[in-house]
Amino acid sequence: MRWLIYLGIVVLGALAFSQAIALMDLDPLPGDILYTSGNLHIHIPVIYSLATSVVVALLFWFLRR
Repeated sequence: MRWLIYLGIVVLGALAFSQAIALMDLDPLPGDILYTSGNLHIHIPVIYSLATSVVVALLFWFLRR
């Protein structure tokens, strides 16, 4: 049951983080991979993934203390 609360906190944090990024209009960040060719558009958010990973790791580290 406790993991559901943690999961909810992580999901809400991810939503808040994504909205903050959207408000700052930083899409795409430097380091992201963009490929566009005709009708094909591929966006791989490398920096978003790394930042989210760091935030989640710090959150879990803080919750374990």
